[in-house]
Order: sequence, then C-alpha cells, then structure tokens
Amino acid sequence: MGESHNSSSMRRSNQDWWPDRLDLDILNQNVHGFDPRDEEFDYGEAFESLDLDEVKADIEEVLTTSQDWWPADYGHYGPLMIRMAWHSAGTYRVSDGRGGANRAGQRFAPLNSWPDNANLDKARRLLWPVKEKYGRNLSWADLIVLTGNVALESMGFETFGFGGGREDAFEPDEAVDWGPEDEMDVTSPERFDEDGALRNPLGNTVMGLIYVNPEGPYGEPDLEGSAKNIRETFSGMAMNDEETAALIAGGHTFGKVHGADDPDYLGPEPEAAPIEQQGLGWESDYESGKGADTITGGIEGPWNGTPTMWDMGYVDNLLDYEWEAHKGPGGAWQWRPVDEELRDTVSDAHDSSATVDPMMLTTDVALKHDEDYREALERFQEDPEKFQEAFSKAWYKLIHRDMGPPERLRGPEVPDEEMIWQDPIPDADYSPIGEEDVDALKQELLDSELSTSQLVRTAWAAASTYRDSDKRGGANGARLRLRPQRDWEVNNPGELTTVLDTLEEVKTEFNDSRSDGTQVSLADLIVLGGNAAVEQAAADAGYDIHVPFEPGRTDASQEWTDVESFEALKPEADGFRNYFNDDRDFDMSPEESLVDRAELMNLTAPEMTVLVGGMRALDANYDGSDLGVLTDQPGTLTNDFFANLLGMDTEWEPASEDRQVFEGHDRETGEHRWRGSRVDLVFGSHDQLRSIAEVYGADDGEEKFVDDFVDAWHKVMTLDRFDLE
Repeated sequence: MGESHNSSSMRRSNQDWWPDRLDLDILNQNVHGFDPRDEEFDYGEAFESLDLDEVKADIEEVLTTSQDWWPADYGHYGPLMIRMAWHSAGTYRVSDGRGGANRAGQRFAPLNSWPDNANLDKARRLLWPVKEKYGRNLSWADLIVLTGNVALESMGFETFGFGGGREDAFEPDEAVDWGPEDEMDVTSPERFDEDGALRNPLGNTVMGLIYVNPEGPYGEPDLEGSAKNIRETFSGMAMNDEETAALIAGGHTFGKVHGADDPDYLGPEPEAAPIEQQGLGWESDYESGKGADTITGGIEGPWNGTPTMWDMGYVDNLLDYEWEAHKGPGGAWQWRPVDEELRDTVSDAHDSSATVDPMMLTTDVALKHDEDYREALERFQEDPEKFQEAFSKAWYKLIHRDMGPPERLRGPEVPDEEMIWQDPIPDADYSPIGEEDVDALKQELLDSELSTSQLVRTAWAAASTYRDSDKRGGANGARLRLRPQRDWEVNNPGELTTVLDTLEEVKTEFNDSRSDGTQVSLADLIVLGGNAAVEQAAADAGYDIHVPFEPGRTDASQEWTDVESFEALKPEADGFRNYFNDDRDFDMSPEESLVDRAELMNLTAPEMTVLVGGMRALDANYDGSDLGVLTDQPGTLTNDFFANLLGMDTEWEPASEDRQVFEGHDRETGEHRWRGSRVDLVFGSHDQLRSIAEVYGADDGEEKFVDDFVDAWHKVMTLDRFDLE
C-alpha cells in the first residue's frame, strides 16, 4: 500500500496562501469554546473550597522527595520550582498586559519549548500528583505560582502573601506577539526601533528567552550592555531599579544553573520531541543526562554556598569579591571568582563529598557595575531586613501583576495591604443610586448642553481602556478625569474637559440634594450618560430599547494612580473611534490594531463588527471625524454603515498615497458620497467580516443590529465590574 500524503505538514492554511490576509483567529479565543470543564463551573469558588494548608503540605512533600527519574539538586526541588514560577509570571509585559502566569501558558507552545524554559517540563511533571489530587479545583496557573511561594518558604523565606483565582487555558494564546524571529535563541534587528529600544509591545530581547541573554548581549560578556537590557526588560514589567535588583538577587540566592557540557547533547524540545516521550523534551545524551550531568543551557554552577537557604550569600559574594569572565564546561560565558578564598567553597549538588566554585552570570556582574543597581544591592547588604522586604514585595508583584485589582484575589493568604500597581479603587461609603435616580439622571444628562455623540465618546473613552489580559483599565474609578488619561490625544482633551465639567456639576448638584445617604459617583455618571445617549439614538431610529445599568462604581484618586504605568494603556490606535496616531511605535495596520484591541477587550468578531457600525452611526469618531460615518442621520442608531458600505452604488478609491483614507463616489454620477478608513472598508473586503456585516446590513437586519449593539455596548461598559461576576 502506498505511503499516505495527508500529513499535516503538507496542508496549507488560508494564512499560508495569503499571508497579508487579516487574521481573526485571536478573536475566536474570546468565544470560550475550548474548555472541557462544565459551563457552570466557578473556579474562584472551587479554589476557596480548598484547604490551602493541606495543598501547601502536599507541595512541600514534592519539594523534599527526590525522584530517581529527575534527581533534586541538593535534595530539594525548591530552586527549580522558583524558576518555574518566575518564568511563568515573568513573561508579563505592561505594554499590552499579555503574558504572565494567568492561563498557565507555560504548558503550551511556544513557551513550553522556549530554550529559557528547558527542563521546566520536569518541574511541572513532578507536580502532577498534586494537580491530579485536586483536579479542577486547583488550576495549573495557581499551582505553578503557589509552588514558587511554598519553595521560598520551605527554604526559610517569608513571603508577602498569595492570591489565587488564576484560570487555566486549554489552548495557546495566539494573541501574543513574541517577536519577528523565525528561530529560537536569536535576536533580529527588527526587534528594536531606531533608538535601539524594544519595539512595542515586545518585552524580551532574545526570541525564546524570558528577558535577556545571561551571557550578555548577543552572547558576549558586555556588562554595560547587559545592564541596559536588564533595565529595559524589567521596566517593561513596570519594575523599578530597586525591585529589579531585589528580584534578581533574591532569585539567585537559591539553586544553581546547569551546563555540565555542550548543549548540543540535548535532544529536541517538547513540541518537536517524539511521541513516546509524552510531552517531555530536551532528552540528553550526555552521560546519565540528569543529576550532576544535567544540561539546561551552557552555564554551570551555584551562586553561593547555601543554595537551599535564604541568606545574604549571593549579595555578599557579588559585592565582596572580584569576578572574571571565562568559558564554562558548557562552552558559555560565565564568571568565576578571582579570589582563591572563594574557590571550592560550595558543596556539589549531588555529591556532598565534593566541592565546586561559585559562579556569576554576566547579568549578575552587570548589576555590580551599574551605579543604580549597585546602590540598591549595597543598601540590601547593609540592611538584610530591607532586602527581605524588597524581595518579598517585588516577588508578590511579579506573580500577581496580571491579576488585576485586589478584589479578584482568592484565598486566606491575600494581604490586607493594597499596592498602587493594583490600581486600587475605594469602596463606596454611601448607598448607590436606585432606578428612579437612574431615570432622572439620564434625563438630566440628555437635557444638558452635551450632545449624544459627546456622551457616547466619553463613556467609550472611559470603558474601552480595559484589557482582559491583565484586568486593568475600564470605567470603574473614573480615571478618565485623572492624569494621564485626561491628557491623551485620543480622548480629545478639550472636549473631554467640557464634558467632565458638566458631569461634575450634575454629580455635585445631585449629591448635595440628597440627605438619605444616596450618592452618585462620576464613574457611574460617565457610563450612565453613554447609556442614555444610546437609548436616545435608538429611539430616534424608531426602537424602544433599554441599556442595562448596574450602579456601584466609585471614583479613584490621583494619589493612588500610577501615572507612568497607566500610560501603557494609552491607545496608539482605536479603530472603534477611527483614531490612528501617525507616530505610533508599532507596525500593525489600522485593521490589525482594531482586531488586537478587540481581543484585549475580550470581544468576539460579531461584537467587534456591531460596535464599529454602531459607533459610526452614533457619530462617535475621534475629534468628530466623518470617516466611516456612512449615514445621512449621524447620531441615530441605524444600520446605515453596513447598508451603505455593502451596496454596489458606491465605488471606493484611495484618497492618500499611504492608502489609509478612501473616498466613495456614486458609481453612476461620480458624485462624492463618503470618506472611510481601512478599518471601515475591511468590513466589506474581508470574507469573514463581510459575512457578519451582511447580517446587519440586510433590510431585516436593523432591529438585530440595534439589539446586538446594546448587548455589546453593555458588555464593554461592565468589563471591569468584577463585583458582578
């Protein structure tokens, strides 16, 4: 019988045939169909039902019970598990909120096969008995991070706390752009901009590494360049210099690196390994391939003489001794002590009768030679309690950075103290408005001098900052009125000030008039104004609809708003408002930017489509632009955008050399009719988007359009209302 030719390697996808085709696959993730658990399953409740002390005891048993198939260094898996937890959380980047420990993406390609994650497949497999015992009540995402905490505690460190609630994914996150390279362990010029900085939204300097090359930039022991790379990558996680120094020093207090010989002995990574290895990769042909013969990268050795104990060994070794670069047994650049006094002072990880030299990475020695990092390390050396506190809080930030506000955290070890990086919003000390108040306030807003378009734009500007990637942004807190958001170009600061001043007047007048403890927040009023405008626009189109409204938002303070961190939420492009910053520092087309933003807002392709059509009908573009306002009734919630875009009576042609703006002319008379952007026209040109647009553009599609727009609008307005879940 002939050989089969139906191999998946021979299949070509539509994206292969037409690589410039707009890819909507990342929006399919937001349908949440790929989940084998029951639809009614509430993971947060399930996690809180656990006896966390029992779970931690089970993890502790794993940490201290060495297995022959993968022996523990120094008889303790703690350092391995810290690396696992760090590399799970450390992919987080503040630029787009993607990465991080939530979803447990380390189990999937490409992260499960990154060179920097070599042999972490063993760490997760060691934990399978714990996961097996607790099943769906303990997600891999929580287990990985919790194990890092237990490992630290097991070796004498006092952690700051732990909050559970991380949901598992069951497929890779296709929305994350890890970089332009097509092979691992390399850096292409396209990863950096003209100034040598990482291009937005990238967070690592080398494909397949969490942060930077431990040997130094491009594999050379360049201390200055290494410090520069460290600062850029850690600032991309919103870590300052002290936090960065604490994290590196704290993490490298434990364990060792593994480079017994040349990494060429390693077999393929998990995604390329043969099926019989059952998801494990990096099988080594060097000697036993494990224990003392382990190869993870090319660097070998411990940092200090107490690799399973929290102490000042790393900091003292780094600061008190001189180090010189040399090639280790794995052929990689590493640093050895110049002083004979420090040679052969560490017990071998698998033979207690033997001793070895401590070592340092280029990235370690770079901290010593950078003025600001060195100052932080010297403060830690002078005050070990300061070091303990700095590392505990920096570690807590690292493993919780993508979890959003503190009210989302679950379990008995959640700290009482809130951090500014958690974007805290105060609890209400008043009664929220009731239905009669809602109706009265909506009417007052509609009777004000504000237009429906202004009310819609303001509500959208507040709510659409939400990112489901790290649960940041949204209307709650009314940070739209605070720096930096009120100054963003996309929010048209001049108009925004006018709207906010009016809303503040309405708020003050209402609150001053009440003596029963009922108050309205500006955050609620912003959303309520948008809802009222949508209802009015639908009524003008002949539809009597009600936009749901749930009061309870409160107003955050400028003092508890991290201005620098929030700047990362600023839209460089917002296709829903037809806004595009010509100076934006990323290479996405406007339509790609629209899809990217829709994914961050947890929208599906139909929701994205109906929202764009509705925003155009509502005349809600940035700065009142007429781009895509394909209607003679702007401000009225009709399906005109779709009907006029899809009809054959308009012929479109580029109106600019860069093909960003297009003009539509009457096909018979040549008369100018409309202007549109690439975001507008893609709903007529893209096969999938056109199929959705046709539903709304048909003669019988307007009522469905209005209903679906209301549903999608309400979803956006409540994306950050975790109290409603």
